[in-house]
Amino acid sequence: MSQLFQLLSIRNFPRAILHMDGDAFFVGVEVAKNSKLRGLPVITGEERGIVTALSYEAKALGVVRGMPTYKVKKEYPTVIILPGDYASYAQYSKNMFDVVRRYADDVEEYSIDECFADLTGLVRPLRKSYKEIAETIQREIQEELGLSVSVGVAPTKVLAKIASSWKKPHGLTVVPGKRAHEFLIEIPIAKVWGIGPQTSHVLIKKGIRTAYDFARKDVLWIRNFLSKPYEDIWNELNCRQIYEIDSSKKTTYASIQKTRSFSPATDNQTFLLSQISKHTEDACSKARHYKLAPQSVSIMLKTKNFRYITSEIKLLQPTNIPELLLPIVQKEFFKIYTKGTMYRTAGITFRELHDYGTVVQIDLFGDSFRAQRLESIHAQIDELECKFGKRIVHLASTHNALQHKPKGTDTDDHDRDLLFL
Repeated sequence: MSQLFQLLSIRNFPRAILHMDGDAFFVGVEVAKNSKLRGLPVITGEERGIVTALSYEAKALGVVRGMPTYKVKKEYPTVIILPGDYASYAQYSKNMFDVVRRYADDVEEYSIDECFADLTGLVRPLRKSYKEIAETIQREIQEELGLSVSVGVAPTKVLAKIASSWKKPHGLTVVPGKRAHEFLIEIPIAKVWGIGPQTSHVLIKKGIRTAYDFARKDVLWIRNFLSKPYEDIWNELNCRQIYEIDSSKKTTYASIQKTRSFSPATDNQTFLLSQISKHTEDACSKARHYKLAPQSVSIMLKTKNFRYITSEIKLLQPTNIPELLLPIVQKEFFKIYTKGTMYRTAGITFRELHDYGTVVQIDLFGDSFRAQRLESIHAQIDELECKFGKRIVHLASTHNALQHKPKGTDTDDHDRDLLFL
């Protein structure tokens, strides 16, 4: 056998890993809710002012994710623009993963519309081949939820992730270990999960153009020229499992972001400050829910002409109590706000999140007793909200923003248990 077609594995399925990926998921949910949208160019993101998801029909017209919706209206007048319905996305996501759990115990919810599942050893008890199990999952999601998903099955997570993207939409690709070499010959190195544009550019310069070229490199070459994560990817391409299925519930964030667009644009200082107050309250609430506290906070204003103005605050002490943050946040607001400039979006982002168990709440102005009292009050408010719903109590500075709620479902009401939004 020539070098080009050298086997990467002598076994078909030392492990059988499934990766499932929703096809244009947010739009798919909108179509599932309203069948009249099927086959039409549809996008979501009206409430944010940018395209957050798009149907394949909209993509064919030239619409891309992140495009301003005003530009879509102008250049693609036939496109249907919808506000995001995050309550439905959360519910459909749960229902979709529940279908996978009918057939596999170990399921990793990788994002709102993606999961991995370990199918190893299920052929005999289910009396189906791995391909038939995947087909059944795909079919039941389509029939019961009205959603299209693409599925890949392979010996490792990296191979399965690449396989699910191979044929879209509604694709099903099975890659046995003995056939992995044939599959990887067709995969450009830039399409390998975990290999970014800069690394793929470097690899191409070294003559590595496909995933197969990379997989056939000697391990010493990998170690000499690349870091440890790329050796893990190399092993996974060679059908050796490195990445295990993590079926534990997601419990943390890299950052917490709250933003909202509004129409018409405004320079009303009271309104903008109220929006910032609402975002601060909501971000603090979510941080407390996951027992986190930020050390860094940034605020953002976006102008009518889509120019971003941001400012970052480095806190002396991490905190998730809005009354402690707001005086500092409001002071920072006036550094970036300009009267007469029309703004269409306001937002706040929490970064450098610390485990709340390691953080002792201290008032940022030095009053530790006040900080402890506020912490106790918010613990009671959080408990009440769990029983009776969100915002039964809110800061007076937030009231104006709640009175001017824009079109679309407020994501903050529904995404506490969805860490992918």
